[in-house]
Amino acid sequence: MVQKYQSPVRVYKHPFELVMAAYERRFPTCHLIPMFVDSDVIIEETSEDRSFHKIERRCKLDVDAPRLLKRIAGVDYVYFIQKNSLNHRERTLHIESHNETFSNRVIIHELCCYSVHPENEEWTCFEQSASLDIKSFFGFESTVEKIAMKQYASSIKKGKEIIEYYLRELEEEGLTCVPRWSPCPPSPTKPVVPLVIPALPITPTISIEAPPESVNEIQGCKEGSSPPGSLNDALVASPDDKLDADYIKRYLGDLTPLQESCLIRLRHWLQETHKGKIPKDEHILRFLRARDFNIDKAREILCQSLTWRKQHQVDYLLDTWSSPQVLHDYYTGGWHHHDKDGRPLYILRLGHMDTKGLVRALGEESLLRHVLSINEEGLRRCEENTKVFILLCCWTCLVDLEGLNMRHLWRPGVKALLRIIEVVEANYPETLGRLLILRAPRVFPVLWTLVSPFIDENTRKKFLIYAGNDYQGPGGLVDYIDKEIIPDFLGGECMCEVPEGGLVPKSLYRTAEELENDEIRLWTETIYQSASIFKGAPHELLIEIIDASSVITWDFDVCKGDVIFNIYHSKRAPQPPRKDPLATHGITSPAGNNVQLIDKSWLLGQDYSMVESPLTCKEGESVQGSHVTRWPGFYILQWKFHSMPACATTNLPRVDDVLATLQVSSHKCKVMYYTEVLGSEDFR
Repeated sequence: MVQKYQSPVRVYKHPFELVMAAYERRFPTCHLIPMFVDSDVIIEETSEDRSFHKIERRCKLDVDAPRLLKRIAGVDYVYFIQKNSLNHRERTLHIESHNETFSNRVIIHELCCYSVHPENEEWTCFEQSASLDIKSFFGFESTVEKIAMKQYASSIKKGKEIIEYYLRELEEEGLTCVPRWSPCPPSPTKPVVPLVIPALPITPTISIEAPPESVNEIQGCKEGSSPPGSLNDALVASPDDKLDADYIKRYLGDLTPLQESCLIRLRHWLQETHKGKIPKDEHILRFLRARDFNIDKAREILCQSLTWRKQHQVDYLLDTWSSPQVLHDYYTGGWHHHDKDGRPLYILRLGHMDTKGLVRALGEESLLRHVLSINEEGLRRCEENTKVFILLCCWTCLVDLEGLNMRHLWRPGVKALLRIIEVVEANYPETLGRLLILRAPRVFPVLWTLVSPFIDENTRKKFLIYAGNDYQGPGGLVDYIDKEIIPDFLGGECMCEVPEGGLVPKSLYRTAEELENDEIRLWTETIYQSASIFKGAPHELLIEIIDASSVITWDFDVCKGDVIFNIYHSKRAPQPPRKDPLATHGITSPAGNNVQLIDKSWLLGQDYSMVESPLTCKEGESVQGSHVTRWPGFYILQWKFHSMPACATTNLPRVDDVLATLQVSSHKCKVMYYTEVLGSEDFR
């Protein structure tokens, strides 16, 4: 498997020319990097106007590896080839490095780039990327990979420190400014002749270590990924695709180089493949932490969560969800100041909550919606508190279990609790900073046995459980919450506005049928529609346009397979789709809600015309777009099954919107879509 690394943008607040002067001081060797033994110049070339300088070095490294492994490999040193291309005119330095030792067994490729900051020409940016592919190494592939990653991470951390060390050294010598290159008449002297030094005999070695700011840290990415092909491909991207190292430290915390790389690569993958709303960096980071920075696992659960959020319009929950009065009166939870670390504090008096009454009065879905709104509010409060405190990405929850008894173990209530835990764990990982469980009664171990298997191990480590009045002693509540804001019901002096709860009146209970209908309504309240697409039977949507300057917008996703999206215009209205004759006999047609409007007798270019080029939508894409209408009339949006070549697979592809349930079919596609028409008055 190819391991990859991508650095954030590191900024030196010094001009490019001065940074280059500091960089050159690292050769032929650098005492700040003990493993960097020596380097020899192999080729050096300079253009006639001295605007371009190319130098190739052979670098010798002493790798910190077990002596036994060195003896088995028969090596003491590792050799790398480093090619530097300095362009004074464009003010860039591109560095390309690869291993010479054991190149038939281990492939290491690194690219680095120094360039001028896009917003401040007196600053310098540095980026680097690297890849590692261990094909074979005497059965020690795993050991070699660990050595490489450990030493590579160490060299990355030192990289910026070394440049800054030499910058300070230059300043102490009185050199604080280096003139920029400027064109000058050709020199009468002879141009510099390339110097070629024969390469030394190659000594086999075992390391994967690189020269300074070379071969940077390596971390798992997509299996089968190929190493970077060119400097431009690897390092040139739009500013929006990049993260600044200072930004990461200020708003995301102290991350290791490996963790920074995971965040950057997953973020870049989302920008390339996810056409919908890109989540915030702290949101992506939560999913990475939840899977110990395994990119493949984090990407999988993140994509599932993004699908879930879009399907249920969770991004709009705080604006659209209004808690029923029953929750206001009997749900014993609420926000209460913050803990000593500045985290928002949520208090839940679970022992005083009538879980059976709430489930009978509201149903699972309403309770789940309410808990989701609490989590969304927690995220919002974290953002607000970050403006006052430093780096808050989670909150603290205090659960008071006084009053918990066997009636709380009512089976439907426990089932609802497990459902809530499952949804929250899947979609809000690493949002809980600490959970304080107070006054746990004897029945608590029974409840814990039921729910703990559904809680992630990393989350369980954040639980602190106190029995009786243990929370009042040393190591208790005062260690985490300021004494001034401890709630009155826990012996503090602060009035807490969390409802005391009580039994929900049975008059508010609802029948099972009423609850079922309400739950269906809650989770089908969506602006998106679902349609089935069959091979040879597209799904079509009719939109009548009165104002020629209207705008048609659309939004749909593809989860599996491919679909072709078309837009047609016709001056005459299509005939209404015929009703399914089988439906009158109570038989459901396999076509489901598939609608076809374009009559088979219609001729393209005569009865109707294409107004947009066909768009092939690939698997996993989320598609948004718009069309400005030129004529009034009838516009037909069409989703058509896109057949794969027969040799590609024996199973026909299936298309599904990310909002749809995934039902496998060998001949059917399913798409969910949303369209809107904006008239000219909407733009005034």
